[in-house]
Amino acid sequence: MTKQWTVPRGTHDILPGEILLWRDMEDKARRLLATYHFKEIRTPIFEETSLFRRSLGQTSDVVNKQLLELTSTQQEGFALRPEGTASVVRSYIEHSLDQHEGISKLFYIGPMFRGERPQKGRLRQFHQIGVEAIGANTASPYLDVEVIMLNVELLSMLGVKDFRLKINTLGSVQDKENLSGVLRKMLQSHRDQLCEDCRDRFERNVFRILDCKNQSCRTIVVHLNMGHGHLSEDSQRYYGELKEILRSNQVSFEEAPGLVRGLDYYTHTVFEITQASLGSQDALSAGGRYNNLVAQLGGPAVDAVGFACGMERILLTMPAEYRSKEDRLTAYVIALDGRVFPKACQLVRRLRMAGISTDINYKASSLKSQMRSAGKAGSRYVLILGEAEDKKGVLALKDMTTGNQQEIREDALISFLNCQISAHQ
Repeated sequence: MTKQWTVPRGTHDILPGEILLWRDMEDKARRLLATYHFKEIRTPIFEETSLFRRSLGQTSDVVNKQLLELTSTQQEGFALRPEGTASVVRSYIEHSLDQHEGISKLFYIGPMFRGERPQKGRLRQFHQIGVEAIGANTASPYLDVEVIMLNVELLSMLGVKDFRLKINTLGSVQDKENLSGVLRKMLQSHRDQLCEDCRDRFERNVFRILDCKNQSCRTIVVHLNMGHGHLSEDSQRYYGELKEILRSNQVSFEEAPGLVRGLDYYTHTVFEITQASLGSQDALSAGGRYNNLVAQLGGPAVDAVGFACGMERILLTMPAEYRSKEDRLTAYVIALDGRVFPKACQLVRRLRMAGISTDINYKASSLKSQMRSAGKAGSRYVLILGEAEDKKGVLALKDMTTGNQQEIREDALISFLNCQISAHQ
């Protein structure tokens, strides 16, 4: 029996009927990002494995459990990118972008890969829209707020409703060290109640316990009185300014002291935007500041902040009115007999060269059969060419929406169709 091939678990096909919705989302994002002066960058979908291990952290779940490594006969190891920041920073360093501009405002749109346990909102291949602002002297709460506001505006523009912005601060590298000590003291008495993974995280990277989805661990974390006592005066001042700027711009937010994000490179500001309809995997987007990552990867000592949105998750929350996209064919040409078929093909070519989407049935069949094909193709108009129309220099034009039919001169056809297209846009 022939094997029935199916899409790999945790991935999905984006079919032609869905593509217009995806394209519309990408186009809207690109237009908005341009108003904030972000420029697109495209990096490979795989990098050296060591890049991700160094940037994301040896103890992060992404590296330990979710990294999809590629087998190779060569000595160097490669892995599919699990997120976009590491690749963008690698490119920033490799191409010395710091020498060309004071601040590099970059964005990317594309697939990411993680060895996840598939469920709603969690896939092994997923797509992200992400931004990174990198440069010297960019450690400013005003830039953090600009990035957060861009994220909020993007989701609002795409029709997402009832989302929640959560913010926190991790402070400096030293502040994070202080916090890890505080967390170990707070969790010590609950250590036996933690899941097996979190008992290991207690020693290796205690921050990961705050991200655990195990119910017993979540219950413990919820009752921790985190606070910001571990922060230096400078870090507290920075965080205070951030909140004041958000308020002055009428950006609603919640403080979430337990929010740390799952990657090791974050410092100072971290944020997450969630939407309850997604269930347990409720994060639509997330980001924050990572001031030391560029230097850690061998680049200059510059600051950086960014975020990434999950495109599949956005689509799951998008209202029906934003999903009603239709990529309709404009014209379908029908040749009534073989003698006029060459002329019908020439007409198809002329219409396409004029930018009008057009198709034709390449196999001789009855008018009824070809009209059925035009209907399945979703064409707005059918252009019928027979021997009688050919002699008169006209075409029979049928409006598939109203059912009305009229004759139209060949030399007036393109102008007529262009007017109709403009009227429907």
